Amino acid sequence: MSDLRTFGKFLSSVVPLDPVMRVRHLYQLIPESLEFAGRSTRYMNYGYWDDGCTSMDAASEALARLLADAAGITAGDVVLDVGFGHGDQDFLWLQERQPARVHGVNITPHHVESARRRAADEGVADRLEFHLGSATDLPFPDATFDRVVALECAFHFRTRRTFLAEALRVLRPGGTIGLIDILPVDQETPQTALRSIQFDWISRTYDPANWYGTGRYLGELAGVGFTAGAIRSIRERVYEPYRRAMVEQLADPDFVASLEPGQHETLIRVWEGQETLGSDLAMLDYVVVTATKPA
Repeated sequence: MSDLRTFGKFLSSVVPLDPVMRVRHLYQLIPESLEFAGRSTRYMNYGYWDDGCTSMDAASEALARLLADAAGITAGDVVLDVGFGHGDQDFLWLQERQPARVHGVNITPHHVESARRRAADEGVADRLEFHLGSATDLPFPDATFDRVVALECAFHFRTRRTFLAEALRVLRPGGTIGLIDILPVDQETPQTALRSIQFDWISRTYDPANWYGTGRYLGELAGVGFTAGAIRSIRERVYEPYRRAMVEQLADPDFVASLEPGQHETLIRVWEGQETLGSDLAMLDYVVVTATKPA
């Protein structure tokens, strides 16, 4: 019995039973020295690989700009960024779009600390405010924001519909929501069908209640009160270019030289099984979602 108890404690430490802790754990598993090796930014997304894009940094910034365009972020806006990671997109938007203020909400403490530290270092903490909190219980009054955005994270929220209702509440009349999200191409495909190491997180931290396709997604938007809901797939500019860039990077001598001892071997193991990864990518969509709060 003691052996079973010890094994159970080990499993709980690796995959926490609490859903919130499970998501936090996901983003603490990979050392930052490995996750951001060879990069100048700390974006945590698959990127938008437009023609001529050759680096993860450039692709990630392109995706942030695409989301800003979709949400309509412009000068003077008050923006809420939910699940902001390290907040790189918020610093980019502040520089390029000139919103009056951006608030970020995230459930992972070290992400909040990282973003706050950078905002203080760059002297913009009065315009970029990062909060520890939940996407499904937003700590803001009604009708506070012109735009609500979430970049590649709403699939984690318990549930996405609850988040959408909260987003509607904190938006001002006429405000917009913009999301970058991951969906199954066919919602009849079970989450357990994905078998590659890269998408192991789908079975662990993608809330099963959110596992549905574009038709249901539009219904959820309308169901909480949004209008003009629209969903556009950009998967052809995301998954395969990302996969190809990562494989090429592992063969780049300069990248290999930038790694710490043992990291290249670790990445080689992670990126084995390209056939399995290809099968997984065929099952996943990658979409831009927009909708409006009625005026």
